[in-house]
Amino acid sequence: MIPVSAYDGSRVAVFGLGGSGLATARALAAGGADVLAFDDKAEKVAAAVEDGLATGDLRGADFGEFAALVLAPGVPLTHPKPHWSVELAHGAGIPVIGDIELFDNERRARIAGLRLAAITGTNGKSTTTALLGHLLSAMGEAAQVGGNIGRPVLDLDPVAGTAVVECSSYQIDLAPSLAPDVGALLNLSPDHIDRHGTFEHYADVKTRLVAASGQAVIGVDDPTSARIAETLAAGGKPVHRVGVFDHKSELQRLAPSGVGAIGTSLYVVRNGATREVASLEGIPSLRGRHNAENAAAAMAMAMALGFAPEEAARHLATFPGLAHRMEEVGRDGAVIFVNDSKATNAVSSAQALAAFDRIHWIVGGVAKEGGVESLTSFAPKIAAAYLIGQSTELFERQLRHHVPTVRCRTLETALDVAARAAKSDGGVVLLSPASASFDQFRSFEHRGDVFRDLVRARLSKETA
Repeated sequence: MIPVSAYDGSRVAVFGLGGSGLATARALAAGGADVLAFDDKAEKVAAAVEDGLATGDLRGADFGEFAALVLAPGVPLTHPKPHWSVELAHGAGIPVIGDIELFDNERRARIAGLRLAAITGTNGKSTTTALLGHLLSAMGEAAQVGGNIGRPVLDLDPVAGTAVVECSSYQIDLAPSLAPDVGALLNLSPDHIDRHGTFEHYADVKTRLVAASGQAVIGVDDPTSARIAETLAAGGKPVHRVGVFDHKSELQRLAPSGVGAIGTSLYVVRNGATREVASLEGIPSLRGRHNAENAAAAMAMAMALGFAPEEAARHLATFPGLAHRMEEVGRDGAVIFVNDSKATNAVSSAQALAAFDRIHWIVGGVAKEGGVESLTSFAPKIAAAYLIGQSTELFERQLRHHVPTVRCRTLETALDVAARAAKSDGGVVLLSPASASFDQFRSFEHRGDVFRDLVRARLSKETA
């Protein structure tokens, strides 16, 4: 744990008591703050009480007594409207911040030698975060991975090394003074508009991370990110560009510094010189065009942190991959079962669909804006789409003129039907929902865990 001493002797309100909220309340209390914690869910308040934290209904509190409101990232800050705790904080004129803000301020003020490599983007940030942490650790760096991926950032250890932190747009919005040593913006496409109002505001929030970084790593595969790279570089920011290309001549888009992928090869561009430094061929955890982008970004960040690309390249093949993202969970002869539950929007699912040639696609849940209309171009690869969840009728309308569709409703039924169909022609049974999970599951992790368990139970039964 990293005790937060900036509020030693001050009274602080904490709202939102999930994993990161509990960690934040504990860190504040350990640093000497007088913490009052609350959540709209009684069971979460009860868990905080069991943890020894002081709790109380903030609706009846005098916010003028608080030095700050520390808000969990899942709680609305601005859209669709500010949470009632935010309105009370604004009324009292106190700052509303999050755990990333507390961590970064504490790191810079009191933890000598702890660097911050922060990663954001619409897609790929979890894989890139995990991969960079893996590469740094393999090269002997004291690397810790946390933030929006698994371990709450204030649960990291207060030691020298590098904190590799995934940052969601919600977390950046709550971190006004965030200043990483190296920051990455992988890509931008419309997402979380319900929480940011417009794509422009969403992009502005993401841009804050790289604009405030000592060095910036920015993808240039989408026009918005490419413009941000140009703007920051023109203003004097050290920018390392990242991209995936079809031809070697396109690597010059990365000049004067960057890492690019062509097929399964990674190239470093520096000061007019280009050299191949790594191959992703035969690395299952890094298959597909999107993972080439992730690998290029992790390599560029490692270089910005002072490591040689050839040294980092030696450890790519030992990367185990990320749970719920293109995760191979079983094989039955020629049939591969892949858990891509983390694909909660069409852009993310497109990356998985692009990685395979014959796909039995399990898709559906709570639809995002636009649904799956943008994915019909993958029709030649899709043997059938097996529809689950709340989006069944919508996705059927969007897909039925392009690919065979099967209404399955539940994940268990979809897996059964898809597996039997794939048995006759091979290919991949791919769970890549392009949707949120909350109609039938607690989270995308829960959805992926259920899929993995169903696959393993099925394979175990067939081999018994």
